[in-house]
Amino acid sequence: MNTFPDESRLPAPSVNPRQAQQRPPTTYENLLGDALERAFGGGATELEQVIARLNADGIRTPEGGEWTVANFESVLKNL
Repeated sequence: MNTFPDESRLPAPSVNPRQAQQRPPTTYENLLGDALERAFGGGATELEQVIARLNADGIRTPEGGEWTVANFESVLKNL
């Protein structure tokens, strides 16, 4: 016995990557997102590698300082 509903009766799947977003991203958030994509695309797999890449690329914290594990976690938590 199949316990799943007939697929023809299910709504079309949809994925909205911004479904939890309350507002458009700021310019800084877009720049940080692009920098994170470059870090991951460049092979970063550990947080320390990501932070090193952000600092090497000159991407600063919202306050203008260099990244650390603590401030990176704090900034992402507040986004």
